[in-house]
Amino acid sequence: MRRLLEAQPDIEVVAACGDLDSLLAAVEADGPDVVVTDIRMPPTGVDEGIRAADRLRETHPEIGVVVLSQYVDPRYALPLFEHGTARRAYLLKERVDDVQQLVGAIRTVADGGSVVDPKVVEALVAEKAHAERSAFQDLTPRERDVLSEMASGKNNAAIAATLFLTERSVEKVIHSIFLKLGLGWETSVHKRVKAVVMYLAEGGS
Repeated sequence: MRRLLEAQPDIEVVAACGDLDSLLAAVEADGPDVVVTDIRMPPTGVDEGIRAADRLRETHPEIGVVVLSQYVDPRYALPLFEHGTARRAYLLKERVDDVQQLVGAIRTVADGGSVVDPKVVEALVAEKAHAERSAFQDLTPRERDVLSEMASGKNNAAIAATLFLTERSVEKVIHSIFLKLGLGWETSVHKRVKAVVMYLAEGGS
């Protein structure tokens, strides 16, 4: 992965770390714009990547974090976004095979954005769609499409480009989604992403 990243003209790899302590030490020594980490690494091999992201949110909120994971189950991704989605990305490791997807995530979080792996979003949406008495059932197919794109971290312009809509249309659809789901309106893209992701993660309605 280091070789692939170093081939990118706008990316410089300043350190490679084997455990949580060395990662945190490298952050202090090198001050990177973005940290790319496995969700699991020594010493426990459980959730060090998430813990690193939480620690950096407190000590270096300006640093982006991309967590690579083998887990599609949303329960592994949600802790990364619990305190906000800005400058955070959760990607499945299979994305590393397409270096442009990984590079795209790095650039997005470096710019303050967020990325949620599409397969994780699909799992969240599918789970919500099958929940009984869910307000999600009231969404139109178009609204579900926009919600999925929004949950993956896209802004209005990116959603419009993906779904071949105007940005004005996207904004109207998002208003309708928030109204139907009973969510408080947010003007910040990152707060919208968090609101939608957390809604999808909730049980019941």
